[in-house]
Amino acid sequence: MSGGKIKEPRWDVSKESEIWELWQKEKTYRFNENSGKPFFTIDNPPPYVSGRWHMGGAVHYASIDFIARFMRMKGFEVLYKFGLDRNGLPVEVSVEKEYKIKMTETPREVFIAKCKEYLDRVGNDILNICKLMGFSNNSFEWDEIYKTDQDEYRALTQATFIELWRKGYIYEDERPVSWCSDCQTVIAEAEIERQEEETSLYYIKFKVKETGEDLVIATTRPELICACGAVIVNPDDDRYTRLHGLTAVTPIYGKEVPIIPHPAAKPEYGTGVVMVCSYGDMVDLRLFRELSLTPTFAINKDGLMTKVAGKYAGLSVKNARSAIVEDLKRMGLLVKSEKIVHSQPICWRSKTPIEYVAMKEYYLKMLDFVPQLREIAEKVEWHPPSAKYLWLNWINSLTMDWPISRRRYYGTEIPIWYCKKCGAPNLPEPGKYYKPWMEQPPFNKCAKCGGSDGFIGETRTFDTWVDSSISPLFISLYPGNVKESNESFFKKLSSRPYLCDLRPQGKDIVGTWLNYTMLRILQILDKPAFKHVWISGHVVDKDGRKMSKSLGNIVYPEPVVAKYGADAVRLYASMIASLGDDVRFDESKVAGVARFLQKLWNIARFISNFPEPTEVFSLTETDKWILSELNKLIRKVDESYSSFDFHPGTVALYNFTWNVFASHYVEMVKARAYNRNGTFSESEQKAAHWTLHFCLKTILKLLAPVTPFITDAIWRQLYSRESIHKEKFPEADPSMILEEDYTPLILETNSVLWKVKKNAGLSLKVPLKAVILPKKLEAFAMDLREMHNIEELQFSDEPKGNGFEEFQADGKRILVAVN
Repeated sequence: MSGGKIKEPRWDVSKESEIWELWQKEKTYRFNENSGKPFFTIDNPPPYVSGRWHMGGAVHYASIDFIARFMRMKGFEVLYKFGLDRNGLPVEVSVEKEYKIKMTETPREVFIAKCKEYLDRVGNDILNICKLMGFSNNSFEWDEIYKTDQDEYRALTQATFIELWRKGYIYEDERPVSWCSDCQTVIAEAEIERQEEETSLYYIKFKVKETGEDLVIATTRPELICACGAVIVNPDDDRYTRLHGLTAVTPIYGKEVPIIPHPAAKPEYGTGVVMVCSYGDMVDLRLFRELSLTPTFAINKDGLMTKVAGKYAGLSVKNARSAIVEDLKRMGLLVKSEKIVHSQPICWRSKTPIEYVAMKEYYLKMLDFVPQLREIAEKVEWHPPSAKYLWLNWINSLTMDWPISRRRYYGTEIPIWYCKKCGAPNLPEPGKYYKPWMEQPPFNKCAKCGGSDGFIGETRTFDTWVDSSISPLFISLYPGNVKESNESFFKKLSSRPYLCDLRPQGKDIVGTWLNYTMLRILQILDKPAFKHVWISGHVVDKDGRKMSKSLGNIVYPEPVVAKYGADAVRLYASMIASLGDDVRFDESKVAGVARFLQKLWNIARFISNFPEPTEVFSLTETDKWILSELNKLIRKVDESYSSFDFHPGTVALYNFTWNVFASHYVEMVKARAYNRNGTFSESEQKAAHWTLHFCLKTILKLLAPVTPFITDAIWRQLYSRESIHKEKFPEADPSMILEEDYTPLILETNSVLWKVKKNAGLSLKVPLKAVILPKKLEAFAMDLREMHNIEELQFSDEPKGNGFEEFQADGKRILVAVN
């Protein structure tokens, strides 16, 4: 019921759950395509369902929710769907640990069922946190939340694959791929991490065939001598000019390889002579292609040495390295070894060292589109602006197309059947979810040879980012979305020069989710995926360390929310760091923000004692001053929120509410609001009432996107039965902004007068005998006199008098005489 007084002395955070249920009952955030409002579409990142959310997830998604709530109040119909990312390797790894099984040793149907069982349980945990945190996605009904493993989503993934296949953007090739032997899967460039570690650099004797002399080469990978395809020296290195075009002979294997001058050899590294092997690193990959060398594959997909390694075949890479080093020592071919620190490429998931193994995989063309992606980077509005260079630096570093096929179980199947007669790949028509590993094809004859001898279904799945990168198509109801296809709605969105308005995400997946989405939407729709891209930092502990189980510093949101409320966590998250910076989570500071929310409750409780006038009465100068400051605040907050960086806005809002409005204006007008001693006219009293309510309503609206619970609770109790989240965001009124800035002088004057009484050991209610203030404050005489209980108040820019103490306020003199 609106219009009532607030009786409860404290804000009860347990009320947040009741307000959440009320929003669901009222369908407050439902998307209405036919509202007539302009659309604002948010490609909200579907959280990955592979474990429990810590505070990082809660804070990250709360920050996105600020934007959705703000844009609704700005008059937009906000498409803000919630989804769950339920595909890929991390899910499988979690299931293997949970059920103590191995994917490769479990029937595919059984393993898939275990994955679904696990995902449903963990997904519910994430949804509970979303509800606790007050997220305003269009719906949290289970059947309305999209999941990247649902049939409709996978059907869309397959449909887009078929479309790009027909455009000629997909090809199959056998080439070296980044391979994780532990996860047994291909690793894309974006999934490779680098780890600094100590290793040994071995100086090994090769022979020069033509001269018989020793040629010492330094390498960290002696186990790859069997795969050496060439030796290179820098063309400007005078030590080896005479060897250009000669032949090196490898130790142990006696293989003859050319000595080639090439700038990739660094004279300062080791001896300046480098063996080029298939494959020790990305440089080797590039040089084998560039020099047209024939590769020899020494490591298999299990991370073991192949038969080309001779006596070391079957050994792990580590054991083979140790064995060959011992043999080189025994043969007198190891000159020395020394410890160095180098950057080791590792799998992002298992942390296993990456090897380069020859595999036949499907690739999506990416390098051909880099120039267009660069152009898109310049069209997008980046938040913060520096985020643009995270993506540009990434796309400028790309060296290969995207390998999109994976040898895993829990993922979207590649929709291909191979003709038994000619081996040609056959693709179905889009519009259905296909499982070639267990289903017969929807056709009888091979499209290439016309044969009808049957087909063999593809067993591989897509890289999980193939699914994730179509999220804007799915939420936009792209025609390939077989369940929810809505061509008229999709046409409304796709008629714009971009598909979705906003992609919010973390900086750690710029090279994956953002990059692949931009690529795929460009290939499918020939336009940018997004108008805005918003990139957040990480949530770390209060010391700046990543939250991890090993460090024991993980903070889970549930107990913090139970103690302080979601609003406190949300407001803290907005105030603690600028957009793009890491958030250092410190629970003690959340407690401080919770005290601010209690202060807000106290302010509202006080103001609820007075009726809200239905018309504006003649305002006093004090009222005009605070309204001027309020409109400056509106302008600053609107500017901050519109940039999607809420930090400047909420910091200003916090300071205004507590340190200006509550501490000064409210104290200045208390006597007038109550009309103590009948000193004030009815018009003056009602002007105070109107201004108090107007300021409170504005503060609540400004805070609503960030602290949705307490603002709605106060709003419904005082002003309307309908949610504050249906209100329009305040707009600054320039006519209310005063030319003169009174604030520093008012605040410092009040502080001086309070301090005088405090230093004298007097109650603030005790009268001051006489005060001479700067003439600039004369317009505020009525409220200042009552506020400080001043018996004789004068104004002068050159104050004089006996028995006064002198103070300074904003560079001006103040004289005070205490009784």
